Amino acid sequence: MNSVVKQRQHSGSFLPEIPSKNNNKGKKGTQHSRRKQQKEFLPPGSDKSAEVLSKAEISLFRNSLKQNICVELLQQGFHRSFSELFLLLRSDQRRRAEEEFESDELPLEQQWDKLETLRRHLSRAEQAENTCSWTVVCDQRLFLAQFFSSPEDSWLCSHFYHSCADREQGGQSRPATEARACLAEVYLQLGDLQAARQQADQCLQQAEGEGWVDSSGRPLRLRALRALSSVYSRLADAPLEAEDHSEALRLLHRGHSIATEAEDKKLEFDTLLRLGLAYQSAGDHDTAKQVCVCVCVCLNAM
Repeated sequence: MNSVVKQRQHSGSFLPEIPSKNNNKGKKGTQHSRRKQQKEFLPPGSDKSAEVLSKAEISLFRNSLKQNICVELLQQGFHRSFSELFLLLRSDQRRRAEEEFESDELPLEQQWDKLETLRRHLSRAEQAENTCSWTVVCDQRLFLAQFFSSPEDSWLCSHFYHSCADREQGGQSRPATEARACLAEVYLQLGDLQAARQQADQCLQQAEGEGWVDSSGRPLRLRALRALSSVYSRLADAPLEAEDHSEALRLLHRGHSIATEAEDKKLEFDTLLRLGLAYQSAGDHDTAKQVCVCVCVCLNAM
């Protein structure tokens, strides 16, 4: 009897015991997988050793692109940049509502690259403004105008060209003068010849004697002359249609003279050709022949 009891005591329980060591290993595996999942959901660039997202990181997921960038501008103290960006976003909303957009173009507030570019360069411009570095301010705004060069962004392009050229401080600087040359060309494309002439004239005055070149290395003075020559040639269209040959010839001669000064053979050829046709239309065939000889000479020189 005693031997049977002893045998049962040594044999232990009928169910196998689960070792405590294995239990701990299972718990550690579960914790490890949870930590791994948390790390996978951390935003790019965050500390991979962190297991809990900060409030700032959570906001990146909860808030829109517009909200995140606006909050960042305010947190860094760029209040004027925030105000300008906010007004541009409102203008985009109003513009899209009025024109009833049907294209696949996203609203400005949903285009991260454009919002980030605006944030970066507006804040740099404001920082330079705070230290009275007016040329740097205009440089940043000129960059933004050239960045928004696609047709759908023409309203932004015009905004930043004007905010560069029309500044009270810095409006006579090299980048502001380049902005005026660009505006003259923009208005030429739009057919607003009076505005184009005004911008080209101002650009010419500011560039005179300075030796300034634009962002691509072209002399700003010659660029203004080219725009001005094109303006006068196109201004002659209306009097030609009205058969006011005297006024048309005056404008065309002015355009040809400026083209010669601009050192642009192609532009000079175009203005001479238009001048010869105007004399032909006016019935002055002898002068028209003389101009045609000049056209041939100019063509050979090209």
